[in-house]
Parts: sequence; C-alpha cells; structure tokens
Amino acid sequence: MTMSRSAERTRLKVILSLAGVIFVLIYVAPAQAQEWAKARLNSSPRHGEWAEIKSGDRTIKAFIVYPERKDKAPVVLVIHEIFGLTDWVRGLCDQLAENGVIAIAPDLLSGQTFADADGARKAISALPESQIKAELDATSDYALKIPAGNGTLAVCGFCWGGGWAFQYANMNSKLKAAYSFYGTAPDEQAKVANIPCPVYGFYAGNDERVNVTIPIAQDLMKRAGKKYEPVVYGGAGHGFMREGEKPDANEENRHARDEAWARWKTLLKQLP
Repeated sequence: MTMSRSAERTRLKVILSLAGVIFVLIYVAPAQAQEWAKARLNSSPRHGEWAEIKSGDRTIKAFIVYPERKDKAPVVLVIHEIFGLTDWVRGLCDQLAENGVIAIAPDLLSGQTFADADGARKAISALPESQIKAELDATSDYALKIPAGNGTLAVCGFCWGGGWAFQYANMNSKLKAAYSFYGTAPDEQAKVANIPCPVYGFYAGNDERVNVTIPIAQDLMKRAGKKYEPVVYGGAGHGFMREGEKPDANEENRHARDEAWARWKTLLKQLP
C-alpha cells in the first residue's frame, strides 16, 4: 500500500511537471516568436526612436528609424499588421531606413494592453475607422515636419495594414506612392476616386481571400485613370514578408520576400 501511494505521488509530480512545461511553451513561445526580428533590430547601426504624436484627445506612440545619408530623405508611413506594432514591424522600419528612407510606424493600439496576438487582433478589429484615419493623418502631418525629411510622403501596409494602405491612399492627397502588401483591395469606385499616386500591390499566390479582390480593384483603378500595379508571388502564403524572414522560413516564402524586396527597393529609389 505504501509503495502504491508513493508511485501515485511520483506520477502526480510527473503530470504537474509536464503541465508546467506545456504552460511555458504556450505562454512563453509567443513572446519569443520574434526574437530573430528583435536581434536584427538591436544590432542595427541606424538610429531608431519613439515619438509621441497628438491626435485629438489621444496621444499615440510612433516608432521612427532614420537612414544613414547626408541629404534629406523621403518618409514612408508604415501601417502595421492586425497583430499590432510588433518587433517585426519595427525591424521592417529599420530595413526601410537601410534603403534610404525615413520610416515611421504609428502604434494604432497606443494605450491598450493585451495578453497575446489574438488579443491584439480583437483590439484592432474594434477600432473605429474614424479613429484610424485621424491617427494616420496625425502621423502623416508629423512625418512631413520631420527636419530630415524632404517633403515626400508614401505609405505602406501589411495584411490588415495593407488593406488600409490602399484605403488611406484615397484619403490623403499628399501621398506620392502606396505599397499594399497582401491587403484586400477596394471594391467601390468612390474608394479609389481620390487616389493621388501610384499603388503597388504585393500578393501571395496562396491567398485567394485577398487575391479575389485584385481584378475588381484593377477595373476600378483603370476606370478612374489611376495607376495600380499588382504582382502575385506564386507559391507564397499570406504574410510572406514576415514569414519569409524567419530563420526557418520555407523556400516559397523566402523567395517571395526576396523578390518583393528587390522590386520595392527599385520603387523606393523612384520617390522624389
């Protein structure tokens, strides 16, 4: 009987130990999921800083990275994914600066806290469109006043932010270019009528939910006399700019990311 109780206690300890391991894997792994992005950012020679921007009654935070160049540079407004202003998005800002532009990414969840990526997704989904536009406007105004900027403003966005980049191009007459990465495209003529600049699309081959919106937008942009150049990267999945950068990225996503960056670098050099 004594041995039986001892064996039971041992079994219970093993179960609790395994439960602890599972807990760590579940709750620690997501926090470490972008350590590779943070490591790259921390080793960057470029200057990155946080700014506070007033938008109505709110004060939002924005992350800015400056290129290493002697002359003034264009500014690219970066609209983050539905997961918020992650280390990867901040690292993307650094990569933009590496290619000669000032990158500024507003945290559209400024003042909010959430436990995980799903919490961030729900929080962003609940944001009023009027608030998002106001904060993008406030960031744009701030960006155009950056002393190191040359007065040129472009916008880019990824996933949820990619849809917003296309949408915001119709809301800001000061934009010189828009880069939409795997975001849904507009579906009404009124949503493209005021676009003042070229829109460049970057899409994944395995992303039909998004890609089904491309032909509609092509027709709308053509009828409005606007320039829209979508490119679909075959074999890649949604989010390939992030997924293709991971150390364990699959070949399709890695290749799509490399191809997209090559194209984007050329387009960035064309900014006035």
